[in-house]
Amino acid sequence: MKKTVLLIAIPIVVILFSVCGLLITKNTTNRLTKEQNSEYEYYLDKTVYGTDLTTVIGKAVNENENNNIPKDENNHYIENDENSIKIEIKMLSNGKTYPMEEFYNNDITRFVQNFNLIKFKCTSIEYHKNTGKVKKLIFEETED
Repeated sequence: MKKTVLLIAIPIVVILFSVCGLLITKNTTNRLTKEQNSEYEYYLDKTVYGTDLTTVIGKAVNENENNNIPKDENNHYIENDENSIKIEIKMLSNGKTYPMEEFYNNDITRFVQNFNLIKFKCTSIEYHKNTGKVKKLIFEETED
């Protein structure tokens, strides 16, 4: 009788611990994703100077490097549907949209020198479908 109870109880306890472990892992992952996203969501619909935009670009590049995001032949990060981050900058002066890598790879200090007092507004944020992490931010140069 005791053996039967033990044979039934042990698998139930193992299953309960496994389910608890999965729930804890999922909650931790969700919390970390929200924290990470909030660092970028802060900029949505806000106007920032070029120096602040440089900081966001640097943060995105660092995260892409830490996540080992591969680059294409143009030295642009390749989206991976999981944890890659891209930033696009729309310029009023010439009407073109540039990926963050164009400024970062061509000496970001020149971007700071040329656009430090120019204002940019984050107009859009996109998320990865699989993970819910920030995938892309779009900044537009403003007129004021």
